[in-house]
Amino acid sequence: MTDSTPKVIRRSNPSQLVIEWTDGNTSTISAARLRGYCPCAQCVHELTGERMIDPASVPADTTQHELALVGHYAVSMRFSDGHHTGIYTFPYLRKLGEAQSG
Repeated sequence: MTDSTPKVIRRSNPSQLVIEWTDGNTSTISAARLRGYCPCAQCVHELTGERMIDPASVPADTTQHELALVGHYAVSMRFSDGHHTGIYTFPYLRKLGEAQSG
């Protein structure tokens, strides 16, 4: 089981989010991947779980800004396309980071 507790969360640049985990691993997640896999109700159908946005349709040059902590369990951000309703839990970010690097 992987540890989903971040030690440091930072934007290395507007197109990447870097998370250093307490277990020593680091995840670098592109803004395009974050936008494509947004977990909000606009992007994932609340009843069926169907993804309403095709991650492949998100432009590679997507950027993120206004990174903010949500309690002690998640982050939120605004994307260059104006989208801002996603709340990314730490376990979800860990999963996205592992899938991107794997």
